[in-house]
Amino acid sequence: MNRHCVWLRTTILVILGSVIALARIGHAQTSQTSVELQKEEQLEREFTDPLTTLPQVLVRDSYTPANFGTNLQTNQLIVRPLIPRIPPRSLLPFAQLIRPTFGLVTVPSSRGGTRTEFGDLPVFDIAVLPWPDRQKTGLLIGMGPTFVFPTATSKSAGQGAWQAGPALGAIYTAIPGLLIGFVAQNPVSFAYTNPHRPPQNTFQFQPVIALHIWDKWYLRSAEANWSIGWHHHSATALPLSLGIGRTLVRQGLPPMSFFVTGQWMMYRQFAQIAPQTTVNFGMVMAFPQLLDLWH
Repeated sequence: MNRHCVWLRTTILVILGSVIALARIGHAQTSQTSVELQKEEQLEREFTDPLTTLPQVLVRDSYTPANFGTNLQTNQLIVRPLIPRIPPRSLLPFAQLIRPTFGLVTVPSSRGGTRTEFGDLPVFDIAVLPWPDRQKTGLLIGMGPTFVFPTATSKSAGQGAWQAGPALGAIYTAIPGLLIGFVAQNPVSFAYTNPHRPPQNTFQFQPVIALHIWDKWYLRSAEANWSIGWHHHSATALPLSLGIGRTLVRQGLPPMSFFVTGQWMMYRQFAQIAPQTTVNFGMVMAFPQLLDLWH
């Protein structure tokens, strides 16, 4: 078994052991009031929920020490703001969520080693539907278009195709302390930056889970993105991620959350180069005052 895979699995076991220990300690804690606990759980959901209307920015660095198809180590840095538009400032009579993802990626260099390039720019624009009633069912559904703009600064850093397609998201929060859901997208290429670029038609699925553990700590899984190509011999990759996060609230500072998760490739097919093991380090910073300003 690859030593990087053993290392990642050991890390996940350590994280799980820490989670269990924290959960046991949490049962013995009585100093935290129910109001404070509800606030912490609400923040944990807001920081993980892709359909939240809380303005925020996610910064995440994904370090991959082991890749399939190459001995090179790779890295990806993304900055992902979530910009809500609330009626009457939205285009439709629903809350509108705009989420672009700006990325820096390391790719193999023709001279050997790696180099850092800007990647493509994916954006989704989801309208949060008013039904079913979230207060009664705990279910929130959103749908809208998704786009991919070919902004990569090199051929190997992007797909070289203008893409558009549908996006669907669903979040369930009826169980106290638990958020579970997904975002599904399927961008399809319709124009290309180069006549030799292959057509794109990929189903992308992002599972999302946040589970309150104790105090300001929570279990998190929101970094793994499944991708299934519909074209013949297109790449399929199904990773799993798991880790812990912690909220941080200080007077005079915006609410924040820090997290670290381990990621392992559960299944892949026709993917010549794909991450085998990955460690994600991230921070989410919220700006609730912007929401008050927009209202």
